[in-house]
Amino acid sequence: MQVKLVEMTSEEFQNFISFEMEHYADEHIKSGNWKPEEAMDKAKAEFETLLPDGKDTENNHLYTIRNGDKEVGVIWLAQTSAEKGFIYSITIWEENQGKGFGRKAMEELETLARELGIKHLGLHVFAHNTIARDLYEKLGYKEKNIKMEKTL
Repeated sequence: MQVKLVEMTSEEFQNFISFEMEHYADEHIKSGNWKPEEAMDKAKAEFETLLPDGKDTENNHLYTIRNGDKEVGVIWLAQTSAEKGFIYSITIWEENQGKGFGRKAMEELETLARELGIKHLGLHVFAHNTIARDLYEKLGYKEKNIKMEKTL
C-alpha cells in the first residue's frame, strides 16, 4: 500500500463537492438534525460559507487520496488558526473501505498538518458512524464535547 495525498484537480474538486454536499445532507438527515426537504439547501449554504472560492479558498487543503495511481478517496483540511486545523471531511470510496486507506490517509494528513505548523487537529464525526469513531479513537483523537438528544 502506497498512500499519498495529492492536491485535487478542478475536475476532482467538482466531483468532490457534488458528492460531499449530498453526503453531508444525508448524514444530517440520518442524525435527525435536518428534515429531508431542507437538507440540500442547508448543506449548500454551509459549503458556500466554508469554501467561498472553491478549491482555491485560502487556508483550505483539499486532497485526493491515492494508492499508487488509483483514487481511493478524498480528504479536506482547513487551517483555522496558526496552530489549529480542522478535518472537514475524509471519505474513502466504498469499494476501498476496510483496507487501511483511512488510517494511512489520516497519518499522511497529520504529517502535512505538522509541516503547516498545526499543533492541534480537530474533526467532527456523526455519532452513528461507529467505524469512523473507532478509527479516530485508535489514532489518538479524544472526545471534547458530546451532544445528546431524545426524541419524544
